[in-house]
Amino acid sequence: MKITDFTQHPEVVKIIQGLAKDKINERQFSDVLDNSNHQYVELVQEGGGVLGVALVGYTYVLEQMGLRFFSLAGTSAGSINAMMLAGMGNASLAKSEKIIDALVNKNLYDFVDGNKDSRDFIEALVEKAKRIKLIWKGWQVIDEIYDDLGLNPGDDFRNWLTGILNKNGVKTMADLEKHFGTRPADLKIREGVDKTVDGLDPRLAIITADLTTETKVEFPRMSALYFADPSKVNPALFVRASMSIPYFFSPLIIKNLPTGAQAKTNWEDLAGFHGAVPKEAKFVDGGIMSNFPIDVFHKKNSIPRLPTFGVRLGIDRNKANAVDNPLNLFGAMFNSLRHLHDYDFILRNPDYKLLIQKIDIGEHDWLNFAISDDAKKDLFLRGARAAAEFLRNFDWINYKDVRSKLKTALA
Repeated sequence: MKITDFTQHPEVVKIIQGLAKDKINERQFSDVLDNSNHQYVELVQEGGGVLGVALVGYTYVLEQMGLRFFSLAGTSAGSINAMMLAGMGNASLAKSEKIIDALVNKNLYDFVDGNKDSRDFIEALVEKAKRIKLIWKGWQVIDEIYDDLGLNPGDDFRNWLTGILNKNGVKTMADLEKHFGTRPADLKIREGVDKTVDGLDPRLAIITADLTTETKVEFPRMSALYFADPSKVNPALFVRASMSIPYFFSPLIIKNLPTGAQAKTNWEDLAGFHGAVPKEAKFVDGGIMSNFPIDVFHKKNSIPRLPTFGVRLGIDRNKANAVDNPLNLFGAMFNSLRHLHDYDFILRNPDYKLLIQKIDIGEHDWLNFAISDDAKKDLFLRGARAAAEFLRNFDWINYKDVRSKLKTALA
């Protein structure tokens, strides 16, 4: 496949042309601009396995309408797109086409890098095999689960993302800070708005779960807990931690954590952990704690200079769960736990409903790493459709008014 198989898809072209015809690119979406009239927003992306391809379609359309991503956050699949958007250059640049290029040249099934028994079990799971076959295939992978705590080591994914970042000049967090962490020089506030860009700096937030200390971890902000010199860490490591689907991938293990008085203080201050500093940490998919970390950039009792857009994968909570067998019970418990924090935040901050768009992912399976090229294109298109719908409906002036009323009510 080629990039143009996505960007020149007839419906994608029609979406872009329709938005341009209606002058959507001339609407106000933020009070933070640059001299090229790009408008800057924060973007939070939900996790969802291979469904993350839809996120690229979403960001592509936003970029085509002149939006740029000042700060980025994500979990699991959302963290992959967030890291690539951050790692491919300054916040002022459009990068989604480069991400498409990385995806079209990658067979996602390569990420299933366990042995033959592991791959057979995963195929049976995705294909929704009959119970007896699942039990038989599951029995064959007991050793892998027991010894490695997961079916796949995750090395192929880590090497793939490391290679992409390397090609863009990012080998360490210090490199990433130079690429993405520096505020564009021509950043400014919209004329007529009584604010400045003072104190406004790009931020990246990759969410993962440290099971060793029961900590929801935000990388790179909390890197000092795990690394003596965070500036030398390969940023791909953070995403490998965030996308470690329990049992599907082995947990990411970081050993030889910093020790001493300062390390203990860091744990108390950053994580609220008051025990002895652990010798190692095991990370799994951040989705078990916060699959959609929409709260990460939230500022209470203020009218933001730029909005925090959020994009979700799937239309959820539109019907009750069927809990009538052990598998359904486990699935319902797992989904409840991974969504609890995020649902609660949105319930307490209803203004965020104006910022969030859901992508209808149809019948696509989030664990189908053997996804076909046609399925990739369909997911990209679904993301593009959702982006167009959001851009047509979002009203920046109205949103600021809502936040102003909330600020007054809380004063």
